[in-house]
Amino acid sequence: MTTNNLWKETPLIYSSRLSELTGTSVYLKLENLHPCHSFKYRGVSHFIQKAKEDLGPDVHLVIASGGNAGLAAACAAKSLGLKCSVFIPEGVTESTLALLKREGAEVIVGGRQYSDALKSAGELVAKEPHAVMVPAYDNPTIWEGHSSMIHEISHQLGQEPAAIFCSVGGGGLLGGIIVGCKAVGWDHVPVVALETMGSDCFYRSISLNGGRFNSEKKILPEGINLVYNEESKVHLAHFTGFSSRASGSLGASEPAARVVKMALERKGGVRTVSVPDELSMQTLASFANDHKFLIELACSTTLIPAYHKQLFDKLVPPETGKEGGLAVVFIVCGGFKIDLETAAEYERTLQQMPKGPGMSWTVEYDDGNLFSFDP
Repeated sequence: MTTNNLWKETPLIYSSRLSELTGTSVYLKLENLHPCHSFKYRGVSHFIQKAKEDLGPDVHLVIASGGNAGLAAACAAKSLGLKCSVFIPEGVTESTLALLKREGAEVIVGGRQYSDALKSAGELVAKEPHAVMVPAYDNPTIWEGHSSMIHEISHQLGQEPAAIFCSVGGGGLLGGIIVGCKAVGWDHVPVVALETMGSDCFYRSISLNGGRFNSEKKILPEGINLVYNEESKVHLAHFTGFSSRASGSLGASEPAARVVKMALERKGGVRTVSVPDELSMQTLASFANDHKFLIELACSTTLIPAYHKQLFDKLVPPETGKEGGLAVVFIVCGGFKIDLETAAEYERTLQQMPKGPGMSWTVEYDDGNLFSFDP
């Protein structure tokens, strides 16, 4: 890592409210405070800086993104005076388009989902000599950039955490956490990766490998295809569509095969959790009330265990006699696709949900285990 990184160190703060709820010392890594409002600024800007060093100031940066990686690329490109084109799927809001254009990016909208945008971006790169594809999540340089947050946590926290919580989509953030943990000697520290049902390609991919609950039958719901990555020797769940409201950020068609492999082989393991959108919506409102931050649905997904002690205790079994007490870290990964109007819509959705006997939200975790909450 160079010393002239575009990102600044983000705060790690103690949460008295979440510590009270979990009975554990909870720390929040505020990755929402980057210029593009998300952790993606680390890895994407790191890649872009290297591209400029290798290819010169005429490099044309091209990226396919649901939004957050594209904004990170646009912000980094603007800082370095580079040309940037962002390919995004159909259905993006006018505010997203305006924000990307405000940062000086050329925005090309097309295709139903991320894979369509990625194909179009690749076609441009193939035709233009100075163009380079900026990966949104599946690249070691991206992971190296993201890993810097773990280096920061290691000196900010002053002790080894009992667990690190993060959201997961394609696996860019998780890849960075795994790489960072290995570098600071935390390879044995458990990582808990959460995503929403209807965009949970990582949870389903992990289940297909390593003797997990779906590794023999390999049965996937309609709309999810089974693929095999020869290079990493892992099976992956490939989504052809998404039903989650968080899919704009978590909706990778399939996860990075190399991150799946790293997660399966990691000494401390990676515990995977899939949750309903409604729990993420509820947590978004709770976190805004408690910490005065308005965060994206993909980000609030990470924080669900902090608001539900029974689930937290299943994911981080209570320890006794640990010197200095138990401490956990939640990565507040951020994201710009949230506003007051959207938050109010989530609140209305929750209010309109039927309640009463027999109604519950079910979480899936690890080897197909289920845990239910009353709305």
